[in-house]
Amino acid sequence: MTRGRRAAFAAAALVVAACLAALGVWQLERRVWKHELVSAVDVRLHGAPVAAPGAGAWPQINAKEDAYRRVTATGQFRHDRETLVQAVTERGAGFWVLTPLETPRFTLLVNRGFVPRDKRSPASRADGNVGGVVTVTGLLRVTEPEGAFLRSNDPAANRWYSRDVAGIAKARGLGRTAPYFVDADATPNPGGYPVGGLTVVRFPDNHMVYALTWFALCALSLFFAWRLWRIRD
Repeated sequence: MTRGRRAAFAAAALVVAACLAALGVWQLERRVWKHELVSAVDVRLHGAPVAAPGAGAWPQINAKEDAYRRVTATGQFRHDRETLVQAVTERGAGFWVLTPLETPRFTLLVNRGFVPRDKRSPASRADGNVGGVVTVTGLLRVTEPEGAFLRSNDPAANRWYSRDVAGIAKARGLGRTAPYFVDADATPNPGGYPVGGLTVVRFPDNHMVYALTWFALCALSLFFAWRLWRIRD
């Protein structure tokens, strides 16, 4: 290998090392962000519930600032317009029961909880479909548009794989509907279904592993560049 080619390869290795180092730094920054997010969510999870945000706050609602905040709302359920969304939980496969809660100001989709497949029919859990004015407390969740991985929601066939607030509101002919939904807490429903309080709050934190991997590859690239530079004609 000529000296010029060795120099070119060494320069390329240095460029690769710089890119790998940048990726490592980025993962460390992501790790800091993730820890801040976990801390913020922990505060929301254990904070006192606040009133479900009204229309004036809807444009500002986002996952970073509002997801998993404890909220409360009072109204009447429209059980005749509930939507079943396929779910896999610690209790097995089944459905989330999303029911419109009509409040004096707007309609709020409430994920009342999980039901197994043999309880998908409202008649099979009629005791749990409470009437009259109720107060719901739970966690604010951002909408899940479009569907799940490799599975798109099909409103025409009434097949739902994600909790798509806008899609469900349109399919059910709901009026002014909040752009978020609420996961109801574990307060038992009459008859035992739906089962609330099954929200999984988990944030994978593999950023340090990724950062160490990028830095290790960076070191290998630097070693390769050094070895090329040390070769004598």
